[in-house]
Order: sequence, then structure tokens, then C-alpha cells
Amino acid sequence: MSENVARRGFLVGGAVLLAAGCTSNEPAAAPSSAASAPAPAASGNDEPGQKVTIGFSAPAADHGWIAAIAKNAESAAKQYSDVEFKPVEPTNDINQQISAVESLIAAKVSALVILPNDGQQLNQVALQATQAGIPVINLDRVFPDKLAYRTWIGGDNYGMGVAAGQYIGKQLKDKGVANPVIVEIQGIATLPLTQDRSKGFADALKTFGFSVAAKQDAKFTVETGNQVATSLLQAHKKIDAMWNHDDDQGVGVLAAIKEANRNEFIMVGGAGSLNAMKEIQSGTSVLKATVTYSPTMASSAIKLARLIAQGKGMSDLVENQVPQSITLASETITKENVEKYLALGFES
Repeated sequence: MSENVARRGFLVGGAVLLAAGCTSNEPAAAPSSAASAPAPAASGNDEPGQKVTIGFSAPAADHGWIAAIAKNAESAAKQYSDVEFKPVEPTNDINQQISAVESLIAAKVSALVILPNDGQQLNQVALQATQAGIPVINLDRVFPDKLAYRTWIGGDNYGMGVAAGQYIGKQLKDKGVANPVIVEIQGIATLPLTQDRSKGFADALKTFGFSVAAKQDAKFTVETGNQVATSLLQAHKKIDAMWNHDDDQGVGVLAAIKEANRNEFIMVGGAGSLNAMKEIQSGTSVLKATVTYSPTMASSAIKLARLIAQGKGMSDLVENQVPQSITLASETITKENVEKYLALGFES
């Protein structure tokens, strides 16, 4: 998926979801510390209806993307007078998140939005909610058992890799670079989402006859991003392109690049942070693009939970029910189009 992919929009209670092409879908406004939750457009689904209580559970906001997830969920819920938003304490402890979700089940909420720390380990408690008659909207990290959730919504990890690979491949081909040295900085290598990103990247590069020369994971942290980038820069005296999976850890990656005084290569980021967008906008950074994995998906998850709890479907679809799965595709943000995405950027 690249900048050239056509876009189609569907309404979720008035908010546009992209079925192909790009994750970002709202006109620009003043930037904020989190990706702005889209304001609902006028539609029948936005009229006040049956009162519902939406429970929300997510990991602790230990980096910018997760913080934006929580803020977007709360902001979306506030748009509706018929929604009571019931978040539980965010935590990175698996057992604590399970207990928190169990408390929402006991409270008999109308619907549950869960971004699990680990889909496999929270699968059973999600099943428990479903068996109690509470529809579960599984946000981003998927539960392995489809019986554990009513609807899944999340980003396209494979598509992120494809978008990054297509951008880098085209840039290098256009410059006539043969046998380029391409390095990759992953998030957490053992996560399926990271493996999907890397596969998409490798598959896209392969269409240009290119491959990854070296890759290391940076654990989604600024500190490790700095360490891994430093290591790769020392190991490779010449680099043609770098893909960093995560803009939060990218803060450390960029610091290492500046410290090493290296600028012979192009870099692509991942997720779409405000920090990354400003670097791209400056035109003076090695960071030339970032591929989106927008935390606005939390806004849409709340809207979906409301529709499902009220027995409504999506207003732009013929079917009466909300789909079982919604994948938000990844868009490539460059200096040419960054202006319209600044309002959706989140602070790293």
C-alpha cells in the first residue's frame, strides 16, 4: 500500500474508516499531543439512542502511541451523550489487566473495548466476557480465538512494511542505486506484529530486486533505539536506506544518527508521530517519510462498540451488522503531504 492506492471511506457513526489505502482520514486542525479523535459527521447513527456503558482496558501509557490510544478512546466517548465511558486502570501487568477486565464483566458493561498487553494471554478473559453476553471490540493486538471478540479493528502491520519497502525501493531505483545497503530497526522481534511488518518490508523490497542487509530490534524504547542505531551505524560505514518500525523509538534512532554525523542515507519511520512529521517537514533530516499506524483506531473502536451495543450497523454499508473485522491500511507521509496529517500526529 502506497501513496498511489485509492481510498474508500465508510462511516462508523459518522467517522470515516478507510477500506483501502490510508489510515488517516480527517482534515487538518491544530496539532495536539495525541492524534485527534475525529468529530462525528452528521448521520442517523450519531443521533442519541439507547444509553450504553463502554468498558475500556489498555496497557499503561509508557510511550506516545499508547498514550494517544487512551486519549482518543476517551475523546470519542465524550462525543456521545448516550455513552458512559468506563475505563479501568491501565497496566502492563498481564494478571492485573485480566483482573481489571473481570471487574468490567462483573459491572455488566454494554460493550468492552480491549487493547490487550498480549492477545494470547488475555484470550480467556475475553472469551469470558463474550460468554457473559458482552460484545468485545478487540483493538489492535488480536485475540487468537475469534470466539473471544465480536469485532476486531486495528492497523495493517504487513501493509506498513509494504509501504515502507515501496517508498525506499522507488527512491533507490530512481537514484540508480545498485546493491543498496538497507538496514531495518524492528520493535520487538518476537511479536507477530513485528514479524508481519518485516515480512511486508522484505516482500516489497524484493519487487525491486533489493533485500535487507541487517536488522535488529529496539524494543519500542528511545534508549534501545539509540543503542541499536549506534550499533548498526558502526557496523555499516555506508548505508543507503533505513526503516525504523516505530517513531517513538525513532527519537533515539535519530539522536544516534545526529551524534554519528551520518546523512548519506534516507530513513523511513513508522506509526506517524508528530515528532517524526516535523522532522519530515523540515526537509533537513535523513527522515524522509513515515508509514502510518494511527492511534485514531481507538476512536473508531469506541464508535463501533456504541453501534454494536445499540444494535446498529455502519451507515454506509448495506448490511445491518457491524463487520467482524476492520483493517486500517497504512499511508506513506512525506514532505509533500505532511501538512494534512499534523493534526493526527501524537507526541513521542
